[in-house]
Amino acid sequence: MGRHYTVRLCSWADCQQPLSEVRRRVFIEEQHVPKELEWDEFDELAYHILVTDKEARPIATGRIKADGHIGRMAVLKKYRKQGIGSKILLALLDIAKQQNLKKVYLYAQTSAIGFYKKHGFYCTGDRFMDAGIAHQSMTKKLNE
Repeated sequence: MGRHYTVRLCSWADCQQPLSEVRRRVFIEEQHVPKELEWDEFDELAYHILVTDKEARPIATGRIKADGHIGRMAVLKKYRKQGIGSKILLALLDIAKQQNLKKVYLYAQTSAIGFYKKHGFYCTGDRFMDAGIAHQSMTKKLNE
């Protein structure tokens, strides 16, 4: 099976349906995050990355807020371990650099700490629970 997919920047207004579909399937259905915790007022303000397969079906997403908070990174189970999460993260880091941010931060699920460390993030603070899932605050300084 080929790895044909498209990574693109989009707004919530333009891509709400496909972005919501990926997040619903990963966070609400698979990880049992309560739907009232998944959707927030920041979706309309954030930059979103949408990844689609060769048939233009949504398969992954992530977002970055104006303050450098990266979040809502989700890849459908069938497409994991193929480098798609890295492509999303690199696209979000590019946006941060274009916005002249000095650093970015995120709240990683503890199972994903290694993934973010590979991309230069480091742990800050104590682990905490969010929506019943253990998380770790992580930060990455952006080079000038």
